[in-house]
Amino acid sequence: MPRVAGQIDVAKTEAILDAAREVFGERGLAASVGEIARRAAVSKQTIYNHFGSKAELIHAIVERRVAEITAPLLVPEAEEHPEEALAAFGRVMITMVMQPRGTSMLRMAVESAMDQPDVARAFFEAGPMTSRRHLADFLRMETEAGRLAVDDPALGAEFFAGMVIGPHQLAHLLGQGKDLDDAEIDRIAIEAAHRFMRAYAP
Repeated sequence: MPRVAGQIDVAKTEAILDAAREVFGERGLAASVGEIARRAAVSKQTIYNHFGSKAELIHAIVERRVAEITAPLLVPEAEEHPEEALAAFGRVMITMVMQPRGTSMLRMAVESAMDQPDVARAFFEAGPMTSRRHLADFLRMETEAGRLAVDDPALGAEFFAGMVIGPHQLAHLLGQGKDLDDAEIDRIAIEAAHRFMRAYAP
Protein backbone atom coordinates (compact mmCIF):
# COMPACT_ATOMS: atom_id res chain seq x y z
CA MET A 1 0.00 0.00 0.00
CA PRO A 2 1.52 3.38 -0.96
CA ARG A 3 2.19 5.83 1.87
CA VAL A 4 0.12 8.98 2.09
CA ALA A 5 1.80 12.33 1.69
CA GLY A 6 3.76 13.31 4.80
CA GLN A 7 3.92 9.81 6.24
CA ILE A 8 7.55 9.36 5.26
CA ASP A 9 8.51 12.66 6.91
CA VAL A 10 6.75 11.67 10.12
CA ALA A 11 8.59 8.34 10.18
CA LYS A 12 11.93 10.07 9.58
CA THR A 13 11.24 12.61 12.30
CA GLU A 14 10.47 9.90 14.85
CA ALA A 15 13.56 7.94 13.82
CA ILE A 16 15.74 11.03 14.22
CA LEU A 17 14.29 11.86 17.64
CA ASP A 18 14.73 8.29 18.87
CA ALA A 19 18.33 8.18 17.66
CA ALA A 20 19.15 11.64 19.03
CA ARG A 21 17.76 10.77 22.45
CA GLU A 22 19.97 7.68 22.59
CA VAL A 23 23.12 9.37 21.32
CA PHE A 24 22.80 12.49 23.47
CA GLY A 25 22.10 10.29 26.47
CA GLU A 26 25.25 8.27 25.84
CA ARG A 27 27.65 11.03 24.79
CA GLY A 28 26.17 14.34 25.86
CA LEU A 29 26.52 17.39 23.67
CA ALA A 30 29.75 16.02 22.25
CA ALA A 31 27.57 13.68 20.22
CA SER A 32 27.94 14.27 16.52
CA VAL A 33 25.07 14.86 14.17
CA GLY A 34 26.73 12.30 11.93
CA GLU A 35 26.28 9.57 14.56
CA ILE A 36 22.65 10.53 15.05
CA ALA A 37 22.12 10.40 11.30
CA ARG A 38 23.77 6.98 11.08
CA ARG A 39 21.52 5.49 13.76
CA ALA A 40 18.43 7.08 12.26
CA ALA A 41 19.40 5.87 8.78
CA VAL A 42 19.13 9.37 7.32
CA SER A 43 21.60 11.95 6.06
CA LYS A 44 23.03 14.77 8.18
CA GLN A 45 21.35 17.22 5.83
CA THR A 46 17.98 15.62 6.53
CA ILE A 47 18.48 16.30 10.24
CA TYR A 48 19.38 19.93 9.60
CA ASN A 49 16.44 20.28 7.23
CA HIS A 50 14.08 18.99 9.94
CA PHE A 51 15.52 20.75 12.99
CA GLY A 52 18.10 23.36 12.00
CA SER A 53 20.39 23.01 15.03
CA LYS A 54 21.25 20.85 18.02
CA ALA A 55 19.28 23.17 20.29
CA GLU A 56 16.15 22.75 18.16
CA LEU A 57 16.68 18.99 18.06
CA ILE A 58 16.88 18.84 21.86
CA HIS A 59 13.82 21.07 22.09
CA ALA A 60 11.90 18.58 19.93
CA ILE A 61 13.08 15.58 22.00
CA VAL A 62 11.97 17.18 25.25
CA GLU A 63 8.72 18.46 23.72
CA ARG A 64 7.78 14.90 22.78
CA ARG A 65 8.57 13.74 26.31
CA VAL A 66 6.37 16.46 27.79
CA ALA A 67 3.50 15.39 25.53
CA GLU A 68 3.72 11.93 27.12
CA ILE A 69 3.79 13.38 30.65
CA THR A 70 0.83 15.71 30.15
CA ALA A 71 -1.35 13.24 28.21
CA PRO A 72 -3.34 12.22 31.34
CA LEU A 73 -4.57 15.81 31.68
CA LEU A 74 -6.04 15.78 28.19
CA VAL A 75 -8.13 12.62 28.18
CA PRO A 76 -11.93 13.24 28.10
CA GLU A 77 -12.53 12.02 31.66
CA ALA A 78 -9.77 14.15 33.22
CA GLU A 79 -11.91 17.25 33.62
CA GLU A 80 -14.56 15.45 35.68
CA HIS A 81 -12.07 13.43 37.73
CA PRO A 82 -9.19 15.75 38.67
CA GLU A 83 -7.77 13.59 41.46
CA GLU A 84 -7.42 10.60 39.15
CA ALA A 85 -5.95 12.82 36.42
CA LEU A 86 -3.38 14.28 38.80
CA ALA A 87 -2.43 10.82 40.03
CA ALA A 88 -1.93 9.64 36.43
CA PHE A 89 0.11 12.75 35.65
CA GLY A 90 2.26 12.16 38.73
CA ARG A 91 2.72 8.50 37.86
CA VAL A 92 4.13 9.35 34.44
CA MET A 93 6.37 12.07 35.89
CA ILE A 94 7.98 9.68 38.38
CA THR A 95 8.44 7.00 35.74
CA MET A 96 10.07 9.47 33.35
CA VAL A 97 12.42 10.79 36.04
CA MET A 98 13.57 7.27 36.88
CA GLN A 99 14.32 6.26 33.31
CA PRO A 100 18.07 6.39 32.52
CA ARG A 101 17.45 8.39 29.35
CA GLY A 102 15.51 11.01 31.29
CA THR A 103 18.29 11.41 33.84
CA SER A 104 20.98 11.53 31.18
CA MET A 105 19.16 14.27 29.26
CA LEU A 106 18.76 16.36 32.42
CA ARG A 107 22.41 15.86 33.36
CA MET A 108 23.41 16.91 29.86
CA ALA A 109 21.34 20.10 30.11
CA VAL A 110 22.88 20.98 33.49
CA GLU A 111 26.39 20.39 32.21
CA SER A 112 25.77 22.55 29.15
CA ALA A 113 24.22 25.48 31.02
CA MET A 114 27.40 27.57 31.16
CA ASP A 115 29.01 26.75 27.82
CA GLN A 116 25.90 26.31 25.69
CA PRO A 117 23.07 28.28 27.31
CA ASP A 118 20.90 28.02 24.20
CA VAL A 119 20.78 24.24 24.64
CA ALA A 120 19.99 24.50 28.35
CA ARG A 121 17.30 27.07 27.57
CA ALA A 122 15.77 24.81 24.91
CA PHE A 123 15.64 21.96 27.43
CA PHE A 124 14.08 24.08 30.17
CA GLU A 125 11.52 25.82 27.98
CA ALA A 126 10.37 22.64 26.24
CA GLY A 127 10.53 20.51 29.39
CA PRO A 128 9.86 21.75 32.93
CA MET A 129 8.38 25.10 31.88
CA THR A 130 5.94 23.57 29.39
CA SER A 131 4.84 20.66 31.60
CA ARG A 132 4.19 23.03 34.52
CA ARG A 133 2.25 25.37 32.24
CA HIS A 134 0.00 22.54 31.07
CA LEU A 135 -0.58 21.49 34.66
CA ALA A 136 -1.32 25.10 35.68
CA ASP A 137 -3.85 25.36 32.84
CA PHE A 138 -5.54 22.20 34.11
CA LEU A 139 -5.66 23.54 37.67
CA ARG A 140 -7.09 26.83 36.41
CA MET A 141 -9.79 24.98 34.49
CA GLU A 142 -10.69 22.86 37.52
CA THR A 143 -10.83 25.96 39.70
CA GLU A 144 -13.17 27.71 37.26
CA ALA A 145 -15.38 24.60 37.29
CA GLY A 146 -15.52 24.67 41.10
CA ARG A 147 -13.80 21.33 41.63
CA LEU A 148 -10.65 22.97 43.04
CA ALA A 149 -9.77 26.32 44.58
CA VAL A 150 -6.24 27.09 43.39
CA ASP A 151 -5.70 30.84 43.66
CA ASP A 152 -2.28 30.67 41.96
CA PRO A 153 -2.30 27.80 39.40
CA ALA A 154 1.35 28.32 38.43
CA LEU A 155 2.47 28.00 42.04
CA GLY A 156 0.09 25.08 42.58
CA ALA A 157 1.66 23.29 39.63
CA GLU A 158 5.11 23.74 41.16
CA PHE A 159 3.88 22.43 44.51
CA PHE A 160 2.40 19.31 42.94
CA ALA A 161 5.47 18.57 40.82
CA GLY A 162 7.69 19.06 43.85
CA MET A 163 5.66 16.58 45.91
CA VAL A 164 5.85 13.98 43.18
CA ILE A 165 9.36 14.11 41.77
CA GLY A 166 11.43 16.43 43.98
CA PRO A 167 13.54 13.91 45.94
CA HIS A 168 13.52 11.25 43.24
CA GLN A 169 14.81 13.53 40.50
CA LEU A 170 17.75 14.81 42.56
CA ALA A 171 18.67 11.34 43.78
CA HIS A 172 18.71 9.92 40.26
CA LEU A 173 20.62 12.91 38.93
CA LEU A 174 23.33 12.23 41.52
CA GLY A 175 23.32 8.51 40.79
CA GLN A 176 21.84 7.71 44.20
CA GLY A 177 18.24 6.96 43.22
CA LYS A 178 16.60 3.66 43.99
CA ASP A 179 14.34 1.78 41.64
CA LEU A 180 10.66 1.85 42.54
CA ASP A 181 8.24 -0.84 41.49
CA ASP A 182 4.87 -0.03 39.95
CA ALA A 183 3.08 -0.37 43.29
CA GLU A 184 5.36 2.17 44.98
CA ILE A 185 5.06 4.61 42.07
CA ASP A 186 1.28 4.30 42.27
CA ARG A 187 1.34 4.87 46.03
CA ILE A 188 3.38 8.07 45.72
CA ALA A 189 1.32 9.48 42.84
CA ILE A 190 -2.03 8.67 44.45
CA GLU A 191 -0.97 10.07 47.83
CA ALA A 192 0.31 13.29 46.24
CA ALA A 193 -2.92 13.76 44.29
CA HIS A 194 -5.05 13.07 47.36
CA ARG A 195 -3.17 15.52 49.54
CA PHE A 196 -3.21 18.16 46.80
CA MET A 197 -6.96 17.84 46.41
CA ARG A 198 -7.43 18.22 50.17
CA ALA A 199 -5.16 21.25 50.31
CA TYR A 200 -7.00 22.99 47.47
CA ALA A 201 -10.52 21.81 48.16
CA PRO A 202 -13.16 24.40 47.20
